[in-house]
Amino acid sequence: RYLFHIVEEIDKRGMPLDLALLPFIESAFDPQALSRARAAGMWQFMPGTGREFELRQNVFRDDRRDVLASTRAALDFLGKLHERFGDWQLALSAYNWGPGNVARAVERNRRARKPVDLSSLQRQPAETRNYLPKLQAMKNIVLRPQAFGIELAKLENHPYFLSVAIERDIDVELAARLADLPLEAFRQLNPQHNRAVILSAGSPLVLLPYDNANRFVRALGEHDGPLASWTAWVAPRTLRTADAARLVGVAEAQLAEVNHIPPRMLVRAGSTLIV
Repeated sequence: RYLFHIVEEIDKRGMPLDLALLPFIESAFDPQALSRARAAGMWQFMPGTGREFELRQNVFRDDRRDVLASTRAALDFLGKLHERFGDWQLALSAYNWGPGNVARAVERNRRARKPVDLSSLQRQPAETRNYLPKLQAMKNIVLRPQAFGIELAKLENHPYFLSVAIERDIDVELAARLADLPLEAFRQLNPQHNRAVILSAGSPLVLLPYDNANRFVRALGEHDGPLASWTAWVAPRTLRTADAARLVGVAEAQLAEVNHIPPRMLVRAGSTLIV
């Protein structure tokens, strides 16, 4: 469902189209993937690198999981790495191993008067040594699936999803219902939302399959009643969860569950909760 968009973005930039297969290696194309090292999204951005490439991360959203934002950031990052190293193999290695590690490995080889191509670099971890072979293997499978006894699903040459503007806050469950989509299918296209409500100020767009986008626009116009049963609330002082729940008139268990508040954790002054 994401491949057409990624290919289009890569093509606009004149980058190698093989890069469109990179999320297979990073996350099996799962925008909700989270590694043990806290890398998130189908492009597997670490928190710091995500912030460097303007991927917002807060209690309401994590743009590392956003299909459009993370793809833009990943291609920006890969483009910068290619400019720095002048070689796509080194750029891809730096995406996996980190640009600093690759730069140091290149410098060690230069000082030792050794070649500085990827295969000549020393001290690469196993994951990095296997990174490009995995990408090549995936390319081979996509080009010749029959040779491996695999039948791949046909991909139509058109976008899977459309961007639909939202002008008011809306509950995630209601948005999925108005789009006539199962909640999990809605989350697969809009996985960046951390809470039960989409705040229009931070997320002016939702992604929906073409037919569902038309249904959503019609149903939204016909909907009678509030769109959001949740809103943002800022704690005026440091509070126990039970006291915060009493202040806003919500059950303590519900407030803790929706805001992912661990047992015995205080709600700090200035914290933003949804209520």
